[in-house]
Amino acid sequence: MSSPILHGSVIIATFLTSATIGGGLYEYLVVDPFWPKRPDLIQPYRGGITRGRFWLPVHLSFEVVLILSLVLAWKLPSIRFWLLMALVSHATTRIWSAFYFIPRALAFEKAAAVSEEAARRWTMRSRFRFPIELLTAVLLFEALQATFKG
Repeated sequence: MSSPILHGSVIIATFLTSATIGGGLYEYLVVDPFWPKRPDLIQPYRGGITRGRFWLPVHLSFEVVLILSLVLAWKLPSIRFWLLMALVSHATTRIWSAFYFIPRALAFEKAAAVSEEAARRWTMRSRFRFPIELLTAVLLFEALQATFKG
């Protein structure tokens, strides 16, 4: 039997992963097509957007709520399975981001001059994170469904 707190935490985790998908789509459709030619768009010191203002709180909140959900669902295998799979999926993109995307993004944000070719490679590779986060969302929707079945 799942608790209202577990229901709420899975609902919030699902909402937050949906926010990451929305943020990813925004960057893919609105920001990434243009910033390789105009790096100032992603350089806060030159009046550009500060992507960390969105990504840091959303990811941190999501990860805390996902772990809380997993702790609350630990004795419920039908929910725990989906939450573990979502955690693995999300961790894949976060680890990849931590070692590749974030350091390069920060370098682009601080650079006086940016190679358009390097920026285009970064944006092309960044697109591969989106399907993995989409998988995370699907897994969380399965966990959400399982919380209301059990």
